[in-house]
Amino acid sequence: MTALLDAHPRLGVEPVLRELSIPSSTYYRWRQAETEPCERRRQDAELTGRIREVHAESGGIYGSPRVHAVLKREGVHVARKRVERLMRQADLTGINPRRNKGFTRRAPDADRALTWSGATSPRTGRTGCGSPT
Repeated sequence: MTALLDAHPRLGVEPVLRELSIPSSTYYRWRQAETEPCERRRQDAELTGRIREVHAESGGIYGSPRVHAVLKREGVHVARKRVERLMRQADLTGINPRRNKGFTRRAPDADRALTWSGATSPRTGRTGCGSPT
C-alpha cells in the first residue's frame, strides 16, 4: 500500500486510505516502521550479524543446532527456533555430510561371489541348500 502511494503521489494519502478503508494511523505506523524499526527487528539484525560470523568461522559447515550451541556458550540467550528462522531468512545453511554419497560399491567379481549361483562350497561344489547347481 505504501508502494502505491509512493508511485502515485498525486492521488493523496487520505483519499486513497478512505477508499481502501484503512485508518490513517495504520498507514503512518507503517511509514514509521520503515524508517525506525522496532526493538525486536534491531535485535534480529544484530543477532543475524553474529550468526553470519559464527557460520563464516566454521567455514560454512555449521547448521542452526551448532550455531545455537556456540551462541549459548558465548552467553547469548536466544531460542533455537529463532536462530533457525534468522538463518533461513539470511539464506545460511550448514552442510549435510550424508548428502550426495552413494552406497559402497564392490567390484563385480566380489558381487558375483555373494549370489546364490556363485555360493558353492569349495570342498563339495554344492551350494549348501541341497541343490547341485
